[in-house]
Amino acid sequence: MSLTDWLKSLFTTRGKSLSLYRSGMAKANRRDYNGAIADYSEAIQSPHVPPDVRAMAIYNRALAYSAIHEDEHAAEDLAAVLATPDLPDNIRLAAQQRRERIRRRGEDDKDA
Repeated sequence: MSLTDWLKSLFTTRGKSLSLYRSGMAKANRRDYNGAIADYSEAIQSPHVPPDVRAMAIYNRALAYSAIHEDEHAAEDLAAVLATPDLPDNIRLAAQQRRERIRRRGEDDKDA
């Protein structure tokens, strides 16, 4: 992508949302989960965010919440992802598996 195309993409709704999403991913990779959650949340709340970007941001925000053991927020986000219409099967399966791991972790915590 040329510099001009990249700059233009920052001014589209999809481009802004993707930029926030990518920033969240970079922060999560650096284990700055609170920063990642903030970026994902902003991407999700952007006006006219494309549905695929919104679903990806919600899923990744759930992972960040899970990483800091905010399992209730993670479970809420995963439920939102699973309620997304036309969700690809691989994302649906990943969200279901993650939700089950969070549920089991909660049970293990109660047993301890």
